[in-house]
Amino acid sequence: MPWQNNNGGDDRGPWGKGPSGGGQEPPNIEDLIRKGQNQLKEAMPGGLGSMGILLILLVLIGGWLATGFYRVNADEQGVVLRFGKWVNTTTPGLNYHLPSPIETVLLPKVTVINQIDIGFQGNNNQSLRRNVSVQNERQMLTGDENIIEIEFSVFWRIADAGMFLFNVEQPPQTIKAVAESVMREIIGKTPIQDALTEGRQRIEIEAQNKLQTVLDGYGAGVSIEQVKLTRVDPPAAVIDSFRDVQKAQADRERKRNEAEAYQNDIVPRARGEAERMFQEAQAYREEIIAKAKGEASRFLAVYNEYKQAKDVTRERIYLETMEKIMSGMNKVIIDGEAGSGVVPYLPLPEIQKKTN
Repeated sequence: MPWQNNNGGDDRGPWGKGPSGGGQEPPNIEDLIRKGQNQLKEAMPGGLGSMGILLILLVLIGGWLATGFYRVNADEQGVVLRFGKWVNTTTPGLNYHLPSPIETVLLPKVTVINQIDIGFQGNNNQSLRRNVSVQNERQMLTGDENIIEIEFSVFWRIADAGMFLFNVEQPPQTIKAVAESVMREIIGKTPIQDALTEGRQRIEIEAQNKLQTVLDGYGAGVSIEQVKLTRVDPPAAVIDSFRDVQKAQADRERKRNEAEAYQNDIVPRARGEAERMFQEAQAYREEIIAKAKGEASRFLAVYNEYKQAKDVTRERIYLETMEKIMSGMNKVIIDGEAGSGVVPYLPLPEIQKKTN
C-alpha cells in the first residue's frame, strides 16, 4: 500500500517525512526513540535530567501500584488470585491486592439464592414455571418397594467464594447430582404412605441436612438454604388404583376411630355399672351379716330364757310360730270338748270359695 494514499497525496510517510527519492527506507526504531527524547526535552524547559527521569518513574510506579485498590460490595466476596492461584478471600469494604498481572481479584455474588430443580425443568422465575417431566430423575423406590414420583427444588447460595470457585468443578451440576442421590437414599428408607402424607416435612429437613454434610465434605463452599418437595405422587399408570387403596385405608381409619369412640363410651359405663353392682353387693353383704348377727343374738337371748323357764318359753315360741303361720288365713275354730261323739259339719265348699 503506498504511503501517499493515506496522507491526502502530500507524499509524506507515516513518520512525517516524504520520500527522498531512490527508494530510501523509513527511519529505524532508534531514530524514533531519539526523536521522542528530543520532543520531550523541548516540552520540558531546562531539559530532562536524572531527577526528572526518576520522578517520572516514581509517578508511573505509583500509578501502577494504585491500580491494586478495589472495593468489595456487601453482597460479594473478593477472591484474590496470584498468577492464577487462589491465595486469599476478602470481605466487603475497601481492599488491596498487588497490581496486575501479579494479582487479580474475582467478585462473585454470595447473597444471591440459586435454585436447582430435580424431577422437572423450570426457569428461576417463580411466577412462571414449566413442569416438564424428567422421568429418570423423579422416579424413586420407597422403603416398602413401591415406585413414587418426586419433584423437588434445592435453594442454595455461595458461602465461601474461594472454595466454591476452586474446590469443585461445575458446582451446580455437583449439587444436583448429590441432591438426587441423597433424596433417593431417604426415600429408600421411607414407606410410601409416610412420604405421601405426614412425612414430607421430615424428608425435606433430613435431605437438607444430609446434602449440606456431603457438600461440606467436598469443600464446595455452598450453603443449602432449603429443600422443598413440590410434588409427591404415585406413577400416573397406577394412581387410580392407589387412590382406591387410599380410600380403603381412610375407611379403615374411620371405622377404627368409631370403634375407639364406642370403646371410650361403653367401657366407662360398664365400669360404672360394675362399681354400682359391687357397692350394692357390699351393702347387701353388710345387711345380711348384720341381720344374721341380730338373729343369732335374739336366739341366744331366747335360749337363755329357755334354760331358765323351759315350759313357758316353749309355749311362747309355739304361740309366736302359730301366729306367724295362721295370720292372714281363713280359720275354723272347733272346740275339742264340745259335741263329743258327734261328727262336726264343716262347710268346705264355702271355705274353698273364700280361700280362692
